[in-house]
Amino acid sequence: MRSKPVTLLLATLLLAALGPAAAQQPQPPAPQQADAIKPGNSRLADLMEAAQTRHIKLWFAGITGNWKLAGYQTRQIKTRLQDAASLYQSLPVDDVTTMAKPIAALSAAIAAEDSKAFVKAYGDLTAGCNSCHRELKIGFIELKAPAANPFSDQVFGAGKRK
Repeated sequence: MRSKPVTLLLATLLLAALGPAAAQQPQPPAPQQADAIKPGNSRLADLMEAAQTRHIKLWFAGITGNWKLAGYQTRQIKTRLQDAASLYQSLPVDDVTTMAKPIAALSAAIAAEDSKAFVKAYGDLTAGCNSCHRELKIGFIELKAPAANPFSDQVFGAGKRK
């Protein structure tokens, strides 16, 4: 095993020998320049997967009347969408900003503790997600209200107690 000074010297000599050719190598694009609409973009996919998890939890919080949890999940979804818009400038701005209306409607329904308005606003949010996916040519990712609770370790009605 070589000592650190020898390894550092060899690395420095190698870079010097490469000279201008090494400096001309293209740099990978910054996250803002990455093509966010490609399905394989893992960073965007991670943000959207987190939003999908929040989408599911939002549903169960709302239908059980846990308005504090529903509000929290709505804020988390909004944050994920804002993160996506700021990190991936190639996302169509209209797709992200059109989500503001259903999120505002959800927030209003939650503040009013209105189950009927919540279900409608949740449907509008889901339709907005699906519309964006279709526009980005990833319509094969389609959301709906969940039929079963995958989070059996969470008590969704717990927040109803004051």
